[in-house]
Amino acid sequence: MSDKLTRTPMLEQDAAERITNFDEVALGYTEELMLKEASRCLHCKEPTCVDGCPVSVPIKEFIALLKAGDYAGAAAKIKEKNALPAVCGRVCPQESQCEKVCVLAKKQAPVAIGRLERFAADFELANGFEEPAKPAPTGKKVAIIGSGPAGLTAAADLAKRGHAVTVFEALHKPGGVLVYGIPEFRLPKRIVEAEVENIEGLGVEIRFDSVAGRLFTIDGLFEEGFEAVFIGTGAGLPMFMGIPGENLNGVYSANEYLTRTNLMKAYLFPEYDTPIKRAKRVAVVGGGNVAMDSARTALRLGAEKVYLIYRRSEAEMPARKEELDHAKEEGIDFRFLTNPKQVLGEEGWVAGLECVAMELGEPDESGRRRPIEVPGSEFTIEVDAVIMAIGTKANPIVPTTTPGLDVTSRGYIAANEETGATSRPAVFAGGDIVTGSATVILAMGAGRKAADAIHDYLTNSKP
Repeated sequence: MSDKLTRTPMLEQDAAERITNFDEVALGYTEELMLKEASRCLHCKEPTCVDGCPVSVPIKEFIALLKAGDYAGAAAKIKEKNALPAVCGRVCPQESQCEKVCVLAKKQAPVAIGRLERFAADFELANGFEEPAKPAPTGKKVAIIGSGPAGLTAAADLAKRGHAVTVFEALHKPGGVLVYGIPEFRLPKRIVEAEVENIEGLGVEIRFDSVAGRLFTIDGLFEEGFEAVFIGTGAGLPMFMGIPGENLNGVYSANEYLTRTNLMKAYLFPEYDTPIKRAKRVAVVGGGNVAMDSARTALRLGAEKVYLIYRRSEAEMPARKEELDHAKEEGIDFRFLTNPKQVLGEEGWVAGLECVAMELGEPDESGRRRPIEVPGSEFTIEVDAVIMAIGTKANPIVPTTTPGLDVTSRGYIAANEETGATSRPAVFAGGDIVTGSATVILAMGAGRKAADAIHDYLTNSKP
């Protein structure tokens, strides 16, 4: 088979070994493997891959620099459009974006763009960042609420244009979902810290423990002299099923479970004073990446058996194929076409999960076939912890403390898709707080569009 059609595999930790630690699973390309994969790029005259990238990374150009041995130049080229390349090289779903529209994908395997991006970014991390050029100050002040992917992208883009940017972060570490939601074995926190430090090098100030709507309001920010505000608070309010027994000890939202583990280092307890239940038999409810992260985290915390309960079939699962494959390799027990009915308890603690079998009916509004209960098919799974990973919704704190800020029927901030403009003048929003839970790179794309609009507003609308 032609090398052009064969995708270069990436080194990984062995499954039996990796479930005993929180070290990164994917080990990245060696220089030899990187060059082999980069050689597959056809350098199309009109690269369709760029059209699939929400932040328009110059893919052809950075791959050409890799092939030429200019690894620092490749990293710099990526960062013209992407403020978080080492993050995106690890967690961005390239298979449904840039790689999906790669010309080679028409015949077989697309170029592994994400893995090449990771190589370039990791080279820069290992060899030091080049001191970023600082433009002349414009004298304009912008407040960014939230230091997740959308907020960090908007902050970097605005700082590069000379605006004074202050990011307000509710937690004690920057990164948003990158630090509280994505496990260490998928995205080491040192990677996030290094890329945030690079953004701070542009002159961006980050203030921690600053909860919007509680310690300050958007109106208060304008009174402080900020001339524009970007809201990138994400969609971090956990959802539950509303079934009996969800208030038992040992039932977690995925948000709490992953935040305790990732941001608060519960897996290092008691070195880090954050306890978490180290259950022996765990049920995770859901079918997305967060469910995969929760199930694989439970294994690493010592669970002997982890079930993943999903009400549809494997074909309908929204999780990335790579995460699904890793979970299977690690021994997660998938229970498809299964739905919880109630959490069973004993002396206030989880003792089991009563479930019912499902079958697929006609497609619903999402385009997936609707799951329907099979009468009389109830059964019980013996577990001592249940993690609900069925999605999140918008936290209402910012909208309810900002008069005149329109929201949708589902509680998300209503904002223009192309500019992020809201119903409040000089207030912009983007990312999950507008769209609902989505991907890191889509949030970054929203942050970039909003930064462009904010710059235009400050330049052309403000005296």
